[in-house]
Amino acid sequence: MKKTIFLAGGCFWGVEAYFKQLKGVLDTTVGYCNGESAFPSYEDVKSHKASHAETVKIDYDNEVISLEELLEHYLRFVDPYSLDKQGNDIGHQYRSGIYYNDLYDAMVASTYLSEHIEGKHMIEIKKMSNFYPAEEYHQDYLDKNPHGYCHVNLNLIKPSEKK
Repeated sequence: MKKTIFLAGGCFWGVEAYFKQLKGVLDTTVGYCNGESAFPSYEDVKSHKASHAETVKIDYDNEVISLEELLEHYLRFVDPYSLDKQGNDIGHQYRSGIYYNDLYDAMVASTYLSEHIEGKHMIEIKKMSNFYPAEEYHQDYLDKNPHGYCHVNLNLIKPSEKK
């Protein structure tokens, strides 16, 4: 069954490049979520005119990969204790978050994080209020620019986990 979750963990280029390699991930879209304005641009987000998080919309087949497995992967590269920073990406748009449409997913995420992270973490778990796809040049960015900046270690995926 197809499900959707939205994950933010620094620059969306690397987050997308990581998840799109996993078995069971059907599609990824980078974009901006949970901000106060409509239809923000990259420049709006970068200059803090918009309050959105750089996020990846992940459509997945939960009969192949579960939300818990997606979160296991997420925690491989996200520093859960870092506020508004992942790697060299610094700013509120780079906050870490799990955004959901299904309340059950919120419960799964909350339980998973409480069982796998010690102490207080900085990953927000919030209902998706809005999501705007990023400009086309951001979609599949690291496929188009293989030497582009990426804070995510793409080698953390085991060969058996790849498509």
